[in-house]
Amino acid sequence: MTTEDADSVHIQTDEQLRAVASHTRHRILRVLRDGPATITQIAERLGIAKGSSNHHVKVLAKAGLVAVVETRKVGGVTEQYYAMTGRRIELPEPGSGQPETLMRHALADVEDAPLNEQKTIALNHARLSPEAWEEFNKRVEALMAEFRELTDPTQPAADLFIAFYRPKDV
Repeated sequence: MTTEDADSVHIQTDEQLRAVASHTRHRILRVLRDGPATITQIAERLGIAKGSSNHHVKVLAKAGLVAVVETRKVGGVTEQYYAMTGRRIELPEPGSGQPETLMRHALADVEDAPLNEQKTIALNHARLSPEAWEEFNKRVEALMAEFRELTDPTQPAADLFIAFYRPKDV
């Protein structure tokens, strides 16, 4: 499902695909969804080395996924603040057998999330007619749109990870 949105970055090049294929870069994009940050701030939030943060941010910038949005002089040093170039990243439709890169990263984030009352995980199965499939898919899309509208930058991040699909029956 692709949402045409002027505020989306549409991944089109191999360089962009490689940039989003790294879990560390995925985590950096999550940090930048909350607002602009410096290389040092990103490294501190993720618990990684500043050099690693710098490398990954440069890869994202070269791919056009992040950009410098502000510079500040602090004690003789120029700090650069990076931000995402769009609110969402849209991947091309995968070919048969290709992994859903961002979904794999999101699953890794789910596994790393703290166990508490603010984590709901379920796997459900149903047999659906084509008509029931379409109706339920519309409801899922509406729920995702509603979720995006609820965003409040002053609140902690929350992710909605949905995979609605027909498995390959054996």
